[in-house]
Amino acid sequence: MDVVVVGGGIVGLASAHYLAERGADVVLCEKGSLGNESTARSAGGIRCQFSTPVNVRLSRESRAVWDDFEDRFGVDIAYRKSGYLFLARGEETAAQFRENVAMQNDLGVDSVVLDPEDAVDVCPGLEPEHFVAATYHDEDGFADPNLAVQGYAAGAREAGADVRTNTAVTDVVVEERGGDRVVTGVETDEETLDADFVVNAAGAWAADLAAMAGVDLPIEPHRRQAAVVDPTRAVSEQVPLTIDLEEGVYFRPEREGAAIVGGHFGGDDPAVDPDRYTRSMDIDWAAEAVERAAAYTTYFDGESRIKRGWAGLYGLTPDHHAILEESTPGLVTAAGFSGHGFQHAPATGQLVAEYCFDGEFRLTDVSALSGDRFDRGSEVDERNVV
Repeated sequence: MDVVVVGGGIVGLASAHYLAERGADVVLCEKGSLGNESTARSAGGIRCQFSTPVNVRLSRESRAVWDDFEDRFGVDIAYRKSGYLFLARGEETAAQFRENVAMQNDLGVDSVVLDPEDAVDVCPGLEPEHFVAATYHDEDGFADPNLAVQGYAAGAREAGADVRTNTAVTDVVVEERGGDRVVTGVETDEETLDADFVVNAAGAWAADLAAMAGVDLPIEPHRRQAAVVDPTRAVSEQVPLTIDLEEGVYFRPEREGAAIVGGHFGGDDPAVDPDRYTRSMDIDWAAEAVERAAAYTTYFDGESRIKRGWAGLYGLTPDHHAILEESTPGLVTAAGFSGHGFQHAPATGQLVAEYCFDGEFRLTDVSALSGDRFDRGSEVDERNVV
């Protein structure tokens, strides 16, 4: 079986690895450097605390790989399980949190609901009076996306995949067969690559690639930012990734007491041109992000120093869930993860390989991620995102 994977981020590399491992002849095409776009600009979160069952299941299957990544791929990805702490300011959000935890528990995730005062035990700098409830899971955490890219890239090559950088796909080859439009390969600047399947793992560029095949994907690139901050009070590495969900801001420990502060809050959120967006951090945004974090913790105040930062892209769908399907014969879509593609890459790669070889997704039920959900009006919004 010949497969072309388009996109050299973590989802594309994971797909290439598992496809090659099963015996496919794989060519991966990345227009730039491996993992240099959204993956490199991720905060590296790995969590099971989602608000929908399909995302929890993807997290569970992916975590089985993350937990054993160094043994499988020979790369230490600096995976730290300091937990995730979600905070609710209002009763409506708190009620949703309780429903989320009940669902997560039913799926085998040992998350818990905490009173704000108890949340201080896991996040000592928290000011609990601002909140009415919290949820916590001590097995959540974060890893280094760049190291994970190295592991999957090496694994894909060792399994026989031809991983090509600086190789842009300029068109998708479509043939008419029995009245159907069938994708049979791609064009690059160098050659035509024939394929039984083309895997669209192009992230924020996924809709552009799909359009080459005459497919309309509701995936838009939206800019998100993060800042590295020297807090006034050092953030211990045991502090969880802490999210003030209603204010749209989070922080997590970095190294040597520093913190990463990120989020999205207020104003319009227009789609951007993924080839022409500003990759540097806006200092006014960073100042507001730190101010918002300072409003509910003792780690930050006016003396906290913003060291550096960056901007990257979320490939957003209307309901903040990925699209995982065969969008047209021969074109498998694995994109639109809306900010959680890094953490769900291991499960996604396995599912892509299953579909190409077996004609169905077997690892876990992802029927909710079919793109026709938007036409059917059956999408369910993922609420645990900032």
